[in-house]
Amino acid sequence: MTPRTESAPVPAPAPSDTPRDELLQSVVDVARAIFGAAASSVLLLDEEADELVFRAVSGEGQEFLVGRRFPAGRGIAGWVATSGEPMVVDDLAADPSFDRSLAESTAYVPNSLMAAPLISDARVLGVLEVLDASPQARSSVRELDLLAMFARQAAAALRVITPDPLAVASAGRALEGAQREDALRLLGSLEQVLRGTG
Repeated sequence: MTPRTESAPVPAPAPSDTPRDELLQSVVDVARAIFGAAASSVLLLDEEADELVFRAVSGEGQEFLVGRRFPAGRGIAGWVATSGEPMVVDDLAADPSFDRSLAESTAYVPNSLMAAPLISDARVLGVLEVLDASPQARSSVRELDLLAMFARQAAAALRVITPDPLAVASAGRALEGAQREDALRLLGSLEQVLRGTG
């Protein structure tokens, strides 16, 4: 029997490596819980590469999607990023803008999707998606408005953490404690508002 050799463990990308990643993970965790969804994700726009990048995922796909990229113009997330408008699709199989091959490449093909742009200072930073939300959550315009409001506040908090728009989709940088606390407090107060309206 060959003795086992211990190799140095390869560190997995932790969701809280930076304050920005910690904030984004909170956003997707809260969105998933509020909308009773199977999954939620934040994709940030990498303007230089013209790609959307999964930066935080909660639920289905969270083990392997963070860091995956795809062209910014593809699928519903691409449409939301390009148009700056939120979108809800109750039956993705019947929607021509749904890129099924892209979904299959992520190993999770949802039946329904709600998506809202992350907008700050009239600039789209990315997209917040909620996949397979509870039927009550996705059948209401009010719920889409709530998701859009949540996305706006998340974008504002993101800009506090990463003031340089070109750095949003890159590695991020360490924050002074006060900036980090301000961003997390903003997100926490929004979570309370959203939970109170449910």
